[in-house]
Amino acid sequence: MAFDSFSAFIAMEGHGPYVWACYAVFFVLMLLMMIGSVRSRKAIVESCRRGYEFQADKSKVAASPPPSASFARVNVSQD
Repeated sequence: MAFDSFSAFIAMEGHGPYVWACYAVFFVLMLLMMIGSVRSRKAIVESCRRGYEFQADKSKVAASPPPSASFARVNVSQD
């Protein structure tokens, strides 16, 4: 091992604070990215589920009979 003791390993000849801060930032950012990915996935799945439900409701409405009223175009002269 390159270090005489555990405290020497932590200190890393004066470079320890920089090295351990870099590791801490890396792990915090990775944790935030994982949490963000899980939340994003949940939101996308929920959005797709709502879209499928909307399409199912829309198809039920389209399957109902059309209204019985009909409209005819009337030409009005401007004489």
